[in-house]
Amino acid sequence: MDKKVTVIGAGNVGATTAQRLAEKELCDVVLIDIVEGVPQGKSLDLMEAAPVEKHDAKITGSNGYEESAGSDIVIITAGLPRKPGMSRDDLISTNAKIMSGVTKEVAKHSPDAILIIVSNPLDAMCHVAFDACGFSKNKVIGMAGVLDSARFRAFIAMELNVSVENTHAFVLGGHGDTMVPLPRYSTVAGIPITELMSRDRIDALVDRTANGGAEIVGLLKTGSAFYAPASAVVEMAESILKDKKKILPCAAYLQGEYGYDDLFIGVPVKLGKDGIEQIVEIELTDDEKTALDKSAAAVTELKAKLKELA
Repeated sequence: MDKKVTVIGAGNVGATTAQRLAEKELCDVVLIDIVEGVPQGKSLDLMEAAPVEKHDAKITGSNGYEESAGSDIVIITAGLPRKPGMSRDDLISTNAKIMSGVTKEVAKHSPDAILIIVSNPLDAMCHVAFDACGFSKNKVIGMAGVLDSARFRAFIAMELNVSVENTHAFVLGGHGDTMVPLPRYSTVAGIPITELMSRDRIDALVDRTANGGAEIVGLLKTGSAFYAPASAVVEMAESILKDKKKILPCAAYLQGEYGYDDLFIGVPVKLGKDGIEQIVEIELTDDEKTALDKSAAAVTELKAKLKELA
């Protein structure tokens, strides 16, 4: 493969991300974790599956960063996962320290990489990574909106008994309870869902989307979601590696867009070989803008907590 992607954190999200990257033959993969033997063992297991899955991607496990040198993309999943009763925000102190240390190593070994942040609390961790790496704003991206939109799309398909391939949805804002699903921009085969279901049902799906991660945490009891997060981050990586220029909702660093400044928050962006190549500003109704303002305020509060911890 002529592309290399490093995945930091060999837990469920990281290992599944490595698997999806390899099986799509997007790149060679380096899987890094601090626990000795875990990234090596999972990488070897994935390599032994390659003859059956019919891909020639190389997967390497390591406890250090030397193997990651020269990566095109670095995906950071490292950090503590949520447990029942925890919000994403409860993780901020521990995961901020992990994120800062990891990102500095990434910048040292892969100074030209594009960073995709998956660790929670997502928007706050984007700020930590951005400050630690010194990369340009187009090269630090948070994975949130693709996952949240996928959950909304899945719930729409379930509700209407239609193919998920016909569903499209946009979820903006912070990756948390204040995220902003946009029913007006959510469609089935081009038909707005506002034409296909009642307001009450739409509101129920919006609420389920906002609490989609917590629903899975509650069911699993000992961990958090990993299949859908891995799929979401790989869609972002593929758009970058193949220069597809997909418009996807991602956490991006805003400098005046949507009326926010010096803030990572989920908005539609164009993803290509240079990372975020355009921030797409869409028209919002007064209610939608009010909801996005509320979400931005929640992210701003988390950002303030980071300063207190520093």
